[in-house]
Parts: sequence; C-alpha cells; structure tokens
Amino acid sequence: MPTPKIVLFYAFAPLPDPEAIRLWQRDLGEALHLRGRILISPHGINGTLGGDLPAVKKWLRSFRAYPAFRDADVKWSEGTAVDEDGYSADFPRLSVKVRDEIVSFGAPGELRVDAHGVVGGGARLSPDDLHELVTARGDDVVFFDGRNALEAQIGRFRGAVVPDVETTRDFVGLLDSGAYDDLKGRPVVTYCTGGIRCEVLSSLMTARGFGEVYQLEGGIVRYGERFGDDGLWDGSLYVFDGRGSVDFSDHAAVIGVCTGCGTATNRTANCPDASCRHQAVVCAECVAVPCAQHAAAR
Repeated sequence: MPTPKIVLFYAFAPLPDPEAIRLWQRDLGEALHLRGRILISPHGINGTLGGDLPAVKKWLRSFRAYPAFRDADVKWSEGTAVDEDGYSADFPRLSVKVRDEIVSFGAPGELRVDAHGVVGGGARLSPDDLHELVTARGDDVVFFDGRNALEAQIGRFRGAVVPDVETTRDFVGLLDSGAYDDLKGRPVVTYCTGGIRCEVLSSLMTARGFGEVYQLEGGIVRYGERFGDDGLWDGSLYVFDGRGSVDFSDHAAVIGVCTGCGTATNRTANCPDASCRHQAVVCAECVAVPCAQHAAAR
C-alpha cells in the first residue's frame, strides 16, 4: 500500500508573478495526485500537502528548484492513509489560490519581505536556544501563543499567554488596543504551529514597541520533534487537516476539556448543525450535540 505523508511548508520571498506560481503548483499537484491547500501572495507561499511518499518527494524536488523556495522550511509528518492512486485521506481536494496575504492578519501593507524573508521579525530561537533562554531568564520569559484560542485549548506551552482570538485577523486590534503593553519590557517568545504565523506576528509586535521579541524557529512542530513531551510543551498539537490533532509521544498530556461534559479530551469538532460554523473542544460522546452558542440561539 502507498505510504501516506504530509508536508507543511512556507517561504517568505518577493514573488513578482503569484498567478504563474499558482498555475505551476496546481498543475504539479494534480499531476502527482496530491491534495491539500496552498496560498500564494506577492510575499511568498504557504501550504500543506498530502499524498504518497514518492509523489511528495517529486513535488519537493520541483518546489526547491525554484530559487525563491530553495531554502523553504518544509516539515514532514505521517498521514492517515492514501488510496491506491496516492490520494490523501487527510484532505478533501487540492486547492491553490492567490491571496493578498499568505497568513491573514489583515495587514498586508505592514509586511515587508526581501530575499532573506520577513524584514523586522523577532530573533529566531531553535528549541535548544529556547531552553537556554528560559534557563537564563526564568519566569521573566513570556510565551505568547500566535494561534487561535481554540488551538491552544488542547495544547500550549506551560504558562503561555493565550490571546482570546477566533481568527488571526484579531491580533492586530488586540496589539493596537494596548492589551499587552505590560509585556513590552520582557522577553516575549512567539510560537505557532509551524512558524509562519510568528514570522508575521513578531514583526507586528516589534513595530509596536515590543523591545525583545523572539520567534520559535520551526514552531511547535520542530519543538516537538526535538523534545517531544519531555520539555515545556503540554498537550496535543491542533492541525488543519483530517487528523485534527497530533501527539509527540505516547505520554502526551490531555489538557483539553469537553465543552459538553467536562471530560478531558484532545478532540475538536464543528457544531453538527449545518447552520452553525462554531468549532469547539468536544469528546467523542458529545460530538453530536449542538454547540452552546447555537443551542442558546434557538
């Protein structure tokens, strides 16, 4: 049977013709029977793809042959399954689109990129560098979650600040409101799934007067590869595909709490009512129960 693989990737670089990149990636993905989602903008590319291992390897060779993507950060993980034709069970289709932003902060005019990536972003920390910073600075270090609040409910760095945001676009308003101005004199480590959101978030924070901003290089994924569940991370990692979440070891903590019955769970699910777009942390037994917001509206 085919070997299922998923790649998570991004690259910030000036792209003079995003539409040409879109057509290339669409045709390449279709030819290789890949599924997933790719976003392209004048600032770069961001995506996740799944398929049979040989097909994904062929895609990667072609992808890296383009000079702007040669050093792109590409992370591998195990997929759930692929069919005999190599199509991934973790994605419904292949989607390749051009957008103003490859991460939707709603501030495309603020982002500056050059051949080296994002201009003005936070200092990069490898997982080992992060531990050295925490050892040296102790409780003064602030972990700042750059994801949506739902993602943090099932997994986060211990003691992290988790902004109450439903979408990435909410961050700019929160930063401009002064809600986190008390952190401007402390070392702030931004983190997110694979690193891309913190590339932008750390630059937005730096531009707003946060004096010591870092970004966890490679995000939670790289940290989990290095330290598993024996470091500063607690819980499961939310992922945007059919797997829902992944664990870094067989002893991952379960920190999510089911909104229906209060039991521990690392599952998330959409409200079963088709008219409701709300997603929540919910156990297998409560997954068929409409969410509280929808039930209250009835």
